[in-house]
Amino acid sequence: MAVRTWAPRGQTPVLRVPLTRDHLSAISGITPDGRLFLQVRPASYDAQAVVGFLRVLLRKIRGPILLIWDGSPIHRGHEIKDFLKRGAAKRLHLEQLPGYAPDLNPDEGIWNYLKRVELGNVCCAVYRAHSSQRALAAQA
Repeated sequence: MAVRTWAPRGQTPVLRVPLTRDHLSAISGITPDGRLFLQVRPASYDAQAVVGFLRVLLRKIRGPILLIWDGSPIHRGHEIKDFLKRGAAKRLHLEQLPGYAPDLNPDEGIWNYLKRVELGNVCCAVYRAHSSQRALAAQA
């Protein structure tokens, strides 16, 4: 999504970039006290990857967890149900938001800010290069 660009007055800007299927996928959660849990990966999320994220939440957050999420098909997969049956349901309770209610989902505000402010005009290749540079700088 192009957020901001420049062109002389009266000339429509044209951005020429190669079209690829390159992308990053992300999943996140926000606690009532404001902690943000975010996971990013190059592959799309499926139900098994969501289970991995739920395991992280169970490790990092003490006590019972009420998880409120949208009706995405990956949230209803048999892997999620099996994970809950194997004992996760003791601490993890899942509730689904109404059909279309982004205004009820605090995560939507985070995604909107990221897309429009922090990551506006950033493509995956730029993000990866930036992340690699930060990782190298941290190792030095």
